[in-house]
Amino acid sequence: MRYFEDFPVGAEYELGSRSLSQDEIVAFARDYDPQPFHTDPVAAKSSAFGTLVASGWQTMGVFMSLLVKSLLADTASMGSPGVEGIQWLKPVKPGDQLTGHLRVLEAMPSKSRADRGVVKTEGRLTNQDGEVVMTVRAINFFGRRPATA
Repeated sequence: MRYFEDFPVGAEYELGSRSLSQDEIVAFARDYDPQPFHTDPVAAKSSAFGTLVASGWQTMGVFMSLLVKSLLADTASMGSPGVEGIQWLKPVKPGDQLTGHLRVLEAMPSKSRADRGVVKTEGRLTNQDGEVVMTVRAINFFGRRPATA
């Protein structure tokens, strides 16, 4: 189990990788972002992207899934009040291999609640060519390490 104290400023974490198939991209977009360049491979050819691309929200979902499965599931996570910003820098195409990375920017004990600390992070997804396709800055709460008897 990792606690607030286990997230020092400058720490970096590799979060694993996964890709999105064309079918996954289309299925997500039909429900949540039904723009033609996400849902219709033929129409996407005449879009600004020239091909079908994943919704930025799906890309963020991939990042969150990698983060939880590789790191947060084994922490004293107490949730998040939100993100400071998301940037979608490059389109994600079917078959792109996305790899998650996380870096701790700030870590401070809570001033109002002694049982937790606040950790600010920058996450990023890179593709198989090492290009950054998405970044996100977030704030997370983590429980403090319990005192030993």
